Order: sequence, then structure tokens, then C-alpha cells
Amino acid sequence: MKIEKIKTDFLIIGGGTAGCYAALTASEKSDCKILICEKANIKRSGCLAAGVNALNAYIVEGRTPQDYVDYAKKDADGIVREDLLYTMSERLNAVTKRLEELGLVILKDENGNYVARGNRNLKINGENIKPLLAGAVEQLPNVTVLNRVNIIDFSVSDNRIKGAFGIGIENDTFYIIEAKAVMIATGGAAGLYKPNNPGFSRHKMWYPPFNTGAGYAMGIRHGAEMTTFEMRFIALRCKDTIAPTGTLAQGAGAKQINSLGEIYETKYGLTTSERVYGTVNENLEGRGPCYLKTEGITKEQEESLYKAYLNMAPSQTIKWIESGRIPSQYNVEIEGTEPYIVGGHTASGYWVDTKRATTINGLYAAGDVAGGCPQKYVTGALAEGEIAAVAAIDYIAEHTTQSIDEEEIHAHISEIEKFTGENKSQFTIEELEEAMQTVMDSYAGGIKTNYRFNEEQLNIADYKIQQLIELSGNLHAGDFQELMYIYELRERLTVCRSVIAHLKARHETRWHSFAENLDYPEKDDVNWRKYVNSRLENGEIKIILRDLVEEGERSYEHSN
Repeated sequence: MKIEKIKTDFLIIGGGTAGCYAALTASEKSDCKILICEKANIKRSGCLAAGVNALNAYIVEGRTPQDYVDYAKKDADGIVREDLLYTMSERLNAVTKRLEELGLVILKDENGNYVARGNRNLKINGENIKPLLAGAVEQLPNVTVLNRVNIIDFSVSDNRIKGAFGIGIENDTFYIIEAKAVMIATGGAAGLYKPNNPGFSRHKMWYPPFNTGAGYAMGIRHGAEMTTFEMRFIALRCKDTIAPTGTLAQGAGAKQINSLGEIYETKYGLTTSERVYGTVNENLEGRGPCYLKTEGITKEQEESLYKAYLNMAPSQTIKWIESGRIPSQYNVEIEGTEPYIVGGHTASGYWVDTKRATTINGLYAAGDVAGGCPQKYVTGALAEGEIAAVAAIDYIAEHTTQSIDEEEIHAHISEIEKFTGENKSQFTIEELEEAMQTVMDSYAGGIKTNYRFNEEQLNIADYKIQQLIELSGNLHAGDFQELMYIYELRERLTVCRSVIAHLKARHETRWHSFAENLDYPEKDDVNWRKYVNSRLENGEIKIILRDLVEEGERSYEHSN
């Protein structure tokens, strides 16, 4: 194993949507040295890897940023940070314009205006959106990109971040990176629960399977405050392909119907969680399977669907064509996915202030890893990357680099040598991963239990996850690719414990299916219009309840 020490001003962990835009912003506003570490390759990494066919967060003509705040607040039943939502929303249109300048094709009407899809969306040809972002970053003179470098831990001393440790997956190198400021943008967490599809197809899921909650886990281990992990996200998706359904619902006006042909979506409600809950309930009560009604759409609408899915989920278009069950003649069957922890759709993530500073000094968070601000989508992640980068540049101007202690470096090297040394493990990485997913599925509200749980089940889940954490310390890696898999598993296990603690802490059911607590099946506005936050202290997860930001407040800054 080679060892390399790097010094930089601004370290960005994760070269996805928020990470790339943060680099663009920081490069324009300063001449500081910027380093992006990406465990894949920034050209096709993160949630934009396969492309998207719409920008789902945009302030269309006649709407205001406050309208977007109100929409997101209603969808999350009030448990949001309005200050974060507003500071994001007021930047949505500016970052969209910048994307177009970079070469993104945004569809326009005969008058040259953007083609809107509903009240908040724009249609795009976005298969190449990530290469466009990555290409712009790679041209910046003061930005260095380390692809295939997986960051495994922060270096934090006296609640200030000093840098991070990483492994070069293809060059067998251990990296010690010292930085004045760090931004975490590693995305949310997939793969905690048993997915829809088994075996070889298990990674055919809605959220990227390589987003393991790494950023959450590193923050949790170093005592950062986290928020709202109990607001899990369960996507309503096309069966088997797990392709998004929003294009069908908004683009083709398809309604949710049961096997009797009855429209059931209005019966349960139209928030994101209610759409999932209605589908689960209709199946439980014997009126499944459930569909999006596309039968009878025009040939023009059908052609538009084919093209739209080729921009983000080609498997759906291929399935229609190969099977002959085209959407104008057959309705599209739908199902819920396994739960994810993702701060871009729900409010899970780091507890941050309006500058996106976490509770660890010098550490900023943006995109899916930042909490309190749901319904970000692509443009919201760009906006948060911009906000965090501006704040980090100001921080860098006032601070010097701190050296990482040799003792801390040696501890991480010893851990790697243990994993890559003699094989004493009774289990493989994959066996423990499957065990983790089975535990979460059975006892923490997965697909098996129709997303429902009670306190006793959560207690069992926590006990079993702690057992798996202990076993994971003895795993063996034959090379640095397998070493990455070990760290990914341990990251997921760390996040699992926090998810369980949060689910247990909220004694109500505010979001059906997202957090369906059988011990407390009703919503309780008297006691639970609060943020459920947490912090790891002495190996135990301490729950912190915080009051909501009331309407009209524009800041809720925390002190570190």
C-alpha cells in the first residue's frame, strides 16, 4: 500500500450534482486550491449518472420562491426548515440558467419560453446533464479531481474538521488529505433494506446503489447533529424496472387505479407518502395490483413517454417495446420501493444552518446529505452546492490548515492492514450485507411488513444491527475494491442504527408508509410538531427534540 499526503484549501467529498456545482462556484469566487474526491468518475457519478428528463424544482412564471416553500412544507406535513427551503428556492432559476449556458437542452415553446410540466417543473433533454457538469469542472485551473478515490473517514479534532482519509481503489494508495474547509456531498443512503428485486437484479433500484450513506456515517461517528432520519423516502415506481412514475403522472396525466379500475389516489391524498400508502393499502385490501392508467393515451403522448424514459430510465422504454405491452394499450403496474434515507426528497441529513454549515466547524453539507430541506431535486442540489461553497470560501479566508496527527493516521493504516491481512472472517461482505437488509426489512419497516413497525421490532432490529457491526470488524478484503465494499457495509450499518433510533423516537404516524408506527398510528400535532435530531455520544445515540422554525422566520442558525 502506497501512502500519499495532500494539502488543499477546499476538499469536496463527492463529485455528484452538488459537488460539481460547488467546485464551479468556489473556482469563480476565489483562487484557492480545490480538490474533489469521487469514488467513481465524475463524468457519470451520482444521481445524475443516467440523466433526467425534467428539472423538478423551478419557479415558473407567476410563482414565487415562497410558493415552493409552501409546497414542500405541505408535502412533508410541516416538518421542514423553512429558512433552508427559502434560501434554496430563491436560487433555483439562476442555477437553471447556468445549466443551459453549459449546454443543457431545455425544451422551449414557439415563443422561446421554457416548456413547463406542472407548477414547478421544466422539460429537458437531460441524458448528458452529468457529463456537461463534469466537463465544466475539469476545465477549471484551480480544481483537481481524484476519481476512484473513496473517502472513508473525516479527521476531526476539538469539533473542527482538519481533512479526511481515503483509499485509491485502483492504485492501492492510502490518502491523507489536509484541508482548511470540507464539503460533504456524498448523497443519501440506499441498500439499507432488502430491495424489490433479488439476486443478480438487487441493484435495480430507484436510488443509486453506490450511495451508501458514507457522508452520514462519517458525520455520525464524529458527533455531528443529524435530523429527521425517521422521514424515510419510499418511491412509487414502475414495477420491475423501478423507473420513475412522475413522468407518467405529470407528463401523461395518468391516475392511480386499482385492479377494479377505480381511481384511488384522491381517497388517500396526493402527497408523496400518501401515494405510496394508498397503493400499499389497496393491495392489502385485495384490490391490487395497482396501476397508472395510461390506456387510451394518444400516440403523441406515447412517443413522448418513450423519449422521456430514454433520458433517465431506458429499461422502461425497452420493456414496453420488447414485451409489446405499450402504454397506450396497457396500464403500467406500480409498486413501492424499499425505504431510502435521502435529504433531497425528504428532510433527512445533517443539521445545518442557512450557510449549510454542519455542527462540526469547517464542515459543510449540500444535496441529498443535507437535512431539513426536502424536494431539492437537481436544481436544489446545485443551489445548496453554491451556498455551501460561498460559505466555505469565507471560512477558508479566516483559517489555516491544521495538521492531522500521526497517531490518527497510524490508526487508519492499521485498520486497513487488518482488513487486507490474514483472512479470519467466517462471513463474506455480501453475506453480512444480505443479513443487514433482512433485519431492516423484517424489523424496521421494510417491504415485507408493508413498511410498518412497532417499538419491539425496532429493539430487535437495533440489537441485530449491533451484532452485525461487531462481525463486520473481522471482514477480509482481497483487494482495494473489496476494501471499499467493507467500508460501504460499515457505513450502511452505522446509518441503520440512526434510522432505527429516529423511528423509535417519533411517537406518532405523521407520514403514512414513510414512518408507519403501529404503536402510535395517529398524527399528534400537539407533541410532535418538532424536529427529531440525534447525536452520537459515547457510543449511544442521543435524541434531541428541537422546535420548528415558525412561518416568517428566515434563520435558525446553530452554534457549534
